[in-house]
Amino acid sequence: MAAGGPLGGGEYPDFDVSKPNVARVYDAMLGGKDNFAADREFVAEILRFAPMAPLGAISNRQFLRRVVQYLVVEAGVTQFIDLGSGLPTQGNVSEVAHQFNPRVRIVHVDNDPIVCTHSKALLADAETTDFILGDVRRPREILTDSVVESMIDFGQPVGLLLFAVLHHVEDSDHPERIMAALRAAMPSGSYLAISSLRLPGLELPEQRALTIEGEKLMAGPLGGMRWREDSEISSWFGDWELVSPGLVPLGDWRPPVAGHALYPEIQQSFSGGVARKR
Repeated sequence: MAAGGPLGGGEYPDFDVSKPNVARVYDAMLGGKDNFAADREFVAEILRFAPMAPLGAISNRQFLRRVVQYLVVEAGVTQFIDLGSGLPTQGNVSEVAHQFNPRVRIVHVDNDPIVCTHSKALLADAETTDFILGDVRRPREILTDSVVESMIDFGQPVGLLLFAVLHHVEDSDHPERIMAALRAAMPSGSYLAISSLRLPGLELPEQRALTIEGEKLMAGPLGGMRWREDSEISSWFGDWELVSPGLVPLGDWRPPVAGHALYPEIQQSFSGGVARKR
């Protein structure tokens, strides 16, 4: 990243650019400019092990776009909480939602103070969009934040978005409890969208073994990465009603051309779905 770029580190004395960061690594995989040499070097290391890895990031961003369009246009959702929003790369939740309804309100949440500050400077709008610093592992703090309380009307349906977030939550942090707390706070008619890394099935032993090795590579520098069974990911929706086609590989969730999976190379490693609270 060139000096003086969007994330120039000089104004943040505690900002360690020598270590990769989840949001910036994701940005680098998407071909963005908000990353540093350490992030790009980490991506290069990943590519030596898993050359198709960037397709996962791209597929997740395409899934995000299709989900947000569905929720705004078909489901009529007018307010969103975007947990683990990351850097506002092209096709972020606010950008997509406002293409279809400029009055949609969005609160983006991230646990990285630099990401939050940078995002707020680029996208925050007093009427429709704001950012808060928050950790998904502490859902109560997020739900009672003054910005969330001012932007989100919990008497009306909410779109709760967790794109590529929960695979960064360790088992010891109990993602099932986190999701139970978040679901309980949502009113009837709300929607929950989740995408998460998944373990290939037992019918694919070689790919499953390779994925487990990849988990070890990714975990150290980025804090934690967990590929999980479909049954565990599915449990995070609780008793909410899954929207067709259910929990599926990302490319199979309402692709632009029926029956055409996007990026089949990563079909077995990333799944997602959307559910509605009755």
